Amino acid sequence: MFKFAVTMEHLQLPKEFIQNIKQKIDPVNPFLVSLTAPVPVSIRLNPLKKTKVFSHHPQVLWHPEGRYLPERPVFTLDPLFHAGTYYVQEASSMFMQEALQQTVNLGLPLKVLDLCAAPGGKSTLLASAISKDSFLLANEVIKKRIDSLKHNLTKWGNENVMISNHDSKDFSPFKGFFDVVCVDAPCSGEGLFRKDPKAIKEWSLDHVAHCSARQRRILFAANKLVKEEGILIYSTCTYNEEENDKNVEWLTNLGGFENIKLSIKKEWGIVETEFGYQFFPHMVKGEGFYLAVLKKNFLPTGKKAKIKSINGLSLLSKNEVKSLEPWVTDAEHFMFYQRPNFEVVAVPKKLIDIYLNIASKIKRRSFGVTIGVLKNKKFIPSHALALSQLCNKNLPYIELSKEAALRYLKKENFPLNKDQKGWHLVKYEGLNLGWIKMLGHRFNNYLPNDWRIRMEIPTPK
Repeated sequence: MFKFAVTMEHLQLPKEFIQNIKQKIDPVNPFLVSLTAPVPVSIRLNPLKKTKVFSHHPQVLWHPEGRYLPERPVFTLDPLFHAGTYYVQEASSMFMQEALQQTVNLGLPLKVLDLCAAPGGKSTLLASAISKDSFLLANEVIKKRIDSLKHNLTKWGNENVMISNHDSKDFSPFKGFFDVVCVDAPCSGEGLFRKDPKAIKEWSLDHVAHCSARQRRILFAANKLVKEEGILIYSTCTYNEEENDKNVEWLTNLGGFENIKLSIKKEWGIVETEFGYQFFPHMVKGEGFYLAVLKKNFLPTGKKAKIKSINGLSLLSKNEVKSLEPWVTDAEHFMFYQRPNFEVVAVPKKLIDIYLNIASKIKRRSFGVTIGVLKNKKFIPSHALALSQLCNKNLPYIELSKEAALRYLKKENFPLNKDQKGWHLVKYEGLNLGWIKMLGHRFNNYLPNDWRIRMEIPTPK
């Protein structure tokens, strides 16, 4: 027997919302019933960290790495989740992959901006979609959301990603700089109604108008950042035209952009609107979502300057770089800088001009992958190094059982039948979880405190 998550009597949707949705969907009852159904559980696999665990699960139709799970497990108690082998993402929003594949040559070295990035779903998708020679800037304006963005991108493990914390208007020095700009705009959240009852309580026509105005401000700034022949992808998790088609129409009327149509399979259940693509939960196995693609027709003028260095960062000497080679794969392909606190960051040599350019113009940003601390010729590896693709695959390691891996992630003691010394990677099913330092019959756990599991771990039966 199919069970609804919420009964129709308890749904209590605003009257104005129902009136609006009736104009878009006829008959409307299947849509309303879908809002009472259980929320589908979906994940997106990390192509850099292969696992066979989810290979038999049904695939999300518009993303080759998307998978549906039969129920929602406790992800916190899965070491593979902490290793970054998958991201828990709503299936409809994975459609960005299809939009990219149809409109962008992903084999080229691209400069990509995710303007509204937290908590990292679209950013991790973008990081997997673009080539290793491409660059991704993941930006989030709300400071308290930056930690979750950093956490998720660190787990994902790509070395060609920078994170920033700026308002969209702060990117004005980068006119015509990016090949792809993604705006997953803050919205009224109509598409989240069955997942988040709070979104229903916060909804009003005034809130919709407020969101639409904010989205236009973001789009106005984003429009100047796209290079000639570049792509802007706009998305929301809502249904109304004010936040969706009308905003895209407004942007095209400003001039400089043309709306791009995609090729969509009928069996996907996606509805094509005048300017974009709408996902309804009674027609797709996913939540409410909207996406539109625009192409830039002319190049905004902007000054180009080559930056040689950044205050607060100093290049490591050849001898210092030599000392890092046992830790880093293909060290010759990276530039290594040191911060005043002795932290060392690595940046791909092919992308160094992009990193320096961006770092010179915005202040609240990351710079490269923090691989560890180098002081007095001693190197202490970072957690980010363990989870990244830079980490040397020939370093000593210890493979843990699931129970031991969870104890490690909770920073609790667990038995190790090893009598060794020095730094060791901790692995689960061949995937890095972090570092321990062996001290003979005991060890120190170097998992950062803010990464540790805080819930109780069930005792094995």
